[in-house]
Amino acid sequence: MAYHVCSSPSLHSLSPSIGSSSSSFKFNHKVRNFASSFQPPSTPLTPSQSRTFLHANCVSLQESVLKLAEDADIEKVSKFEDPIEKSSSSSKNYVWVNPKSPRAKQLRKKSYNTRYTNLVKIANSLDSCNPTEHDVSEILKSLGDKVLEQDGVIVLNNMVSSQTAPLVLKYFQNKIRPSREVILYNVTLKVFRKCKDLDGAEKLFDEMLQRGVKPDNVTFSTIISCARMCSLPDKAVEWFEKMPTFGCEPDEVTYSAMIDAYGRAGNIDMALSLYDRARTEKWRIDTVTFATLIRMYGVAKNYDGCLNVYEEMKVLGVKPNMVIYNTLLDAMGRAKRPWQAKSIYKEMTSNGFSPTWATYASLIRAYGRARFCEDALIVYKEMRESGLEMNTLLYNTLLAMCADVGYIDEAFEVYEDMKSSGTCNPDSWTFSSLITIYSCSGMVSQAENTYNEMVESGFEPTIFVLTSLVQCYGKAKRTDDVVKTFNQLLDLGLTPDDRFCGCLLNVMTQTPKEELGKLANCLEKANPKIGSVVRYLVEQKEGDFRSEASELFNSVIDAVKKAICNSLIDLCVNLDLLDRACELLDLGLTLEIYTEIQSKTQTQWSLHVKSLSLGAALTAFHVWIKDLSDVLESGEELPPLLGINTGHGKHKYSDKGLANVFESHLKELNAPFHEAPDKAGWFLTTLEAAKSWLKSKGSPELVAE
Repeated sequence: MAYHVCSSPSLHSLSPSIGSSSSSFKFNHKVRNFASSFQPPSTPLTPSQSRTFLHANCVSLQESVLKLAEDADIEKVSKFEDPIEKSSSSSKNYVWVNPKSPRAKQLRKKSYNTRYTNLVKIANSLDSCNPTEHDVSEILKSLGDKVLEQDGVIVLNNMVSSQTAPLVLKYFQNKIRPSREVILYNVTLKVFRKCKDLDGAEKLFDEMLQRGVKPDNVTFSTIISCARMCSLPDKAVEWFEKMPTFGCEPDEVTYSAMIDAYGRAGNIDMALSLYDRARTEKWRIDTVTFATLIRMYGVAKNYDGCLNVYEEMKVLGVKPNMVIYNTLLDAMGRAKRPWQAKSIYKEMTSNGFSPTWATYASLIRAYGRARFCEDALIVYKEMRESGLEMNTLLYNTLLAMCADVGYIDEAFEVYEDMKSSGTCNPDSWTFSSLITIYSCSGMVSQAENTYNEMVESGFEPTIFVLTSLVQCYGKAKRTDDVVKTFNQLLDLGLTPDDRFCGCLLNVMTQTPKEELGKLANCLEKANPKIGSVVRYLVEQKEGDFRSEASELFNSVIDAVKKAICNSLIDLCVNLDLLDRACELLDLGLTLEIYTEIQSKTQTQWSLHVKSLSLGAALTAFHVWIKDLSDVLESGEELPPLLGINTGHGKHKYSDKGLANVFESHLKELNAPFHEAPDKAGWFLTTLEAAKSWLKSKGSPELVAE
C-alpha cells in the first residue's frame, strides 16, 4: 500500500493571502525556518519505521502551519489601516478563517469589518447625543484604553454633527498622539462641510494653527468646497488665494472648482483664464463648473460662448444634466434665439430627461421674449397639464407677449387662469399688459375700467400704464384725453422717458392736423429736442433741420430710435413734406438706424421695407424707384429681376398689413410689380417691365395713404 507524503492540506489552501501580500512574508519565512529545522534520521529506517516517522512529522508540520496561520490572522487584524488614506489596500485586509476552528468566533470579533462597523455605530451615537464633553466621553469609553489613531479618523469621517465633532476631536487628541494630526482635523472639517457650516470650519482652522498643525491641500480643498456648498463664492476665492501662504499647491480638481467659484464671484477674467488652462492641461471639469461657465457667458451676453462651452463639454465626454440644459435654455431665451432653445429642448428629451419647472419656465421666457406665441402657449398648456404651478412672472411674460402681438382671446384666458390659481395675484405689469391689449384694440372703456381696477387694487399708475393709455386715446382720436393723461403723468412726479415720448409722437401721426399743436406742446415739455424737431414739421420752420434731427437721434436710447424716425417720417408724409421725409430716411441710413434696406446680387435688386412704418416704407420705395431711374439713365447694367419685400402676414391689431397697403399703392401707380405666389410678402417684376413703366410714367409721386 502506497503512502502519500503530501496528503496534508497545502499552504495555499490554508489562506488565500499567503504568499500574496507583504504581511504574509513573515508567515512564509516562519514556515521555511520550521522546514529547515527538520532533520532526517541519522540511520536508515525499516519501511514500517519510515511510515511512522513521516506520518508523525507531517502531522506536526500541519499543526504548526495552522497555528502560524492563526497567529498571522490575528496580527493582520490588529494592523488594519485607515480606509480613507489607503482605500486601495482594503482588498488586502481580508483573510480566510476556518469556520470549524474553535477560535473562529474570536477571530471574527477582531476582524476589520466588525471593528469598522462598531466605529460607524459609535459615530451615529455621537451624532444623536448631547454636544457635551461628558456625553461624548461616555460613548467613546466603549473603545477601551487602547485607542488607535485610525479609530478617530473613522469615527469623525462618519459623523454629521458639527456641534459634537469638535468635542470628539478633542477626546482623541487627549487619548492619543496622532502621527499626522492634520488628518484628524481634515475629517472634522468634512463634518462642517456636510453641515454647510463655514463659520465653524473657519474657527476649527484657526484652532489648527494655534496648535501648530500645518494645513495641507485637503484642508484647503475641504474649506473651499464648503464655501461653494454654502453659495459663498467670494469666500471660496479667499481661501483659494490663501493656499500659497501655507506652501500648498492646488491640484487640478481644486483649480477646476475655482473656475466655478471665480465665475460666481464675478471675476470673469480669472474664471476664463483658469478655463483656458483647464482645456490646455486637460483638467477634469464637473457639470457644476460647466453650468457656471454657460451662465457666466450668458450674463456677458456672449451667447455663442454659451454654445461653445456646451459643445466642448460634450466633446470631453461630460454628459449634460438638467442644470446644464436649463441654464442653456435660459441663456438662449435672453439671446432671443427661440429656435436654438427649441433644438436644445428636443435634444434634452431625446436623451431621456423630463422637463422640470425650471425647464418650462426657461422655455416660456425664451418663446415669450421672441414673440414665438404658438410655441409659448403650447409650453404653457403642457406645464399646466403636468400639474406645475405658474408664478406671476411667467403669467406676465405670456400676457406681455399676447399684448405685443394682439392675441386678445389667449391673453384673457391666461389672465383668468392667473386669477383662479389662488397663488398669483395681478400686479402693475399684469394690468399694464391688459391695458395695452385694450388700447391697441381701441377698446377705450375696457382700458379705463382696467386702469380703475388697478388703482383700486392699490397699485400706483406706472409710466408703462400711462403710455398704454396715451396710445389708447390716440387710436380713438381723443386728443384731449391724451393731454390729460400726460398732465397726470407729470402730477404723479413721473418723468417722461424716451418710450413715452415715442408713443406720444406716434399718436401725432394719427391726430387731425388742427389738433397737432396740443400734442406738440406736450412733446416740447417732455423732451425739448423732440419738440423742436416736431415744430419744424408742424409749423414748417426753416433752419438746420438735419442737424437738430441728428442731435435728437444721438440723445435717445437705441431701442426707440427706429420708432421715432418712423413716426417723424409718417408725420412728414401726412403733412405732404416729402423732402423732409427723404431727408429723415437718408439720416436714418447714415446713422444706421435703418440697415439692409436694399440688397443687390447678380440676379436681383431688392428693397426691404418690412421693418418700416407705412410712411417710411412708401418713402423708401419712392427713393428706390428714383435710384433705379438714375441707374438706367447712366447706362449701368441692372439685374434681370427687381423685388420688394414687405414681410408676410399682418399684425392682429392692424386692419391691414403692410403687404396689403403696398399692393394697393402699386396698383394705383400701375407699377408692374406682382405678388410672388411662392414667396409671401414679395412683389417682383422684370427689369424690362420696370424700364417700360419708368419711361411711360417717370418718377412716381409719393401718395400718403
